[in-house]
Amino acid sequence: MATLPDTMPAPICHKGLTYPLGGVEPGYGDVFQIAPGIDWVRLTIPGPLRHVNCWLLADGEGDALVDTGMNTPEARDAWTAVFAGPKSGVRVTRLIGTHFHPDHIGLAGWICDRHAAPLVMTRGEWLTARMLAADARDAVPDEMLAFWRGAGWDDAQIAHAAAKGWAGFRRIITQLPLSYDRLQDGDRLEIGDRQWQIVTGSGHSVEHACLVDETDGILIAGDQVLPRISPNVSLGVTEPGADPLGEWFASIAKLKMLPHDLLVLPGHGDPFTGLHTRLDAMDREHRERLDELAIFLAEPRRATDCFSRLFRRAIGPDMLGMATGEALAHLRRLEVERRAVREIVDGVWWWRAD
Repeated sequence: MATLPDTMPAPICHKGLTYPLGGVEPGYGDVFQIAPGIDWVRLTIPGPLRHVNCWLLADGEGDALVDTGMNTPEARDAWTAVFAGPKSGVRVTRLIGTHFHPDHIGLAGWICDRHAAPLVMTRGEWLTARMLAADARDAVPDEMLAFWRGAGWDDAQIAHAAAKGWAGFRRIITQLPLSYDRLQDGDRLEIGDRQWQIVTGSGHSVEHACLVDETDGILIAGDQVLPRISPNVSLGVTEPGADPLGEWFASIAKLKMLPHDLLVLPGHGDPFTGLHTRLDAMDREHRERLDELAIFLAEPRRATDCFSRLFRRAIGPDMLGMATGEALAHLRRLEVERRAVREIVDGVWWWRAD
């Protein structure tokens, strides 16, 4: 098991945040002790994020595990190495999923089965995962095709996405247990010698659970707070009238009620301090995007037309879905704020400033 080396790199400070480990991270198949009873595992995932963080919390005769990584051979091999090496003989007592995204619960069923561990999640995240896993079909539903076309996708983009079918979620998770233990906002979990309070947020997902140990000043944040990027906030086909960005702003305000000096253990990126600084930056970034987008809507625009105002890089086929969801979330927020109106012309959605 890796622990803090005798000579630690100097902390790194960037944009008002401090990274106290100075870039030190766990290697493949290893764990890194963040604090007594808290170990860090980093797993590789495909895509631009490149990795996901998982946390092992001392829990009596074993460890509680927070998040699992995606269902890939590389992640399964890494966990096998962890439990054959630094965690040899250690049983997972319970598996806590912060939210339903596959890079966080992709191996939940596999680990729960191997360790006879219960799955612990909020109801919103559990039901969403179960719904997506159950709704697997060969062909993409007509509602989804209409959604893509409404957002401004062309025929080639629709055909490329439709060729993947409608079972992508189920392919990248292992089968979830049939039952789970429910987490709710305000719950307190006793895990080993620590007391963790559950604080839920939404916008990035429906009922994301964060774990807070105020006694020792630690926040396991999942994807609700990331240090260098803003989590994706998307409007999707299942609830097209929702306001995920409005929920995101409300969640930021809620998290600002926590102490500023917590050590934040994020789902991606390195542990950091400066929680309120980061929350303010994420809030400001999205509000500035909204203001710029409102100006851009002086002429009618589709969601795909708005990419140049929302993102700093070109959007390729692999990122098209997430970019579209984020653009729609911002446009929907402008509707809620009565700064934009939507018109439908031949099945395509056009927004203009109001």
